[in-house]
Amino acid sequence: MIDPAFWDLFSQTLLKVLTFLILLTGLFGLVVPVFPGITVMWLATLGYAILQAISGHMTWVGWLLFFLITLLMIAGNIVDNIIIAKHMRDKDVPWSSILLSFAAGIIASIFLTPLVGIIASPAGLFLAEWRRVKDKKIAFETTKTWMKGWGWSFLAMFGIGILMILLWGLWAWAV
Repeated sequence: MIDPAFWDLFSQTLLKVLTFLILLTGLFGLVVPVFPGITVMWLATLGYAILQAISGHMTWVGWLLFFLITLLMIAGNIVDNIIIAKHMRDKDVPWSSILLSFAAGIIASIFLTPLVGIIASPAGLFLAEWRRVKDKKIAFETTKTWMKGWGWSFLAMFGIGILMILLWGLWAWAV
């Protein structure tokens, strides 16, 4: 017969390891421009919070840290959209081209691989802009602008993701 204390320790450790792996997946998934890594990370902490509450291990400090992680997720998703949109709108790129770019990245990521999605998104923007303005040089400049916006957005989101992991780590291992 397995000791209940051992089973509790085993299940808590397994939950923490799986949650951490999902958090890392979300964090490194941020490399793919259309992957909602911050949201995936938040969903991992939501699942963790629910399972902790069900098992009676959730404290007020855990709820407070989950609330802070939730605020970071909301802020991260807003910041992501603002940074990329600002870079694109500064160059007067129409929403139709931006949406085509995102669609190309999503479709390639789903049906091929996320790495192909990284290439497909700016390629989709380049093709949309080349078709729209009939000038390769302008289309290329627009694509460079998108890449710069994505780069700044990635850095902001990665920093927020690291902070989310640190708060979760405090919650999971210190509380």
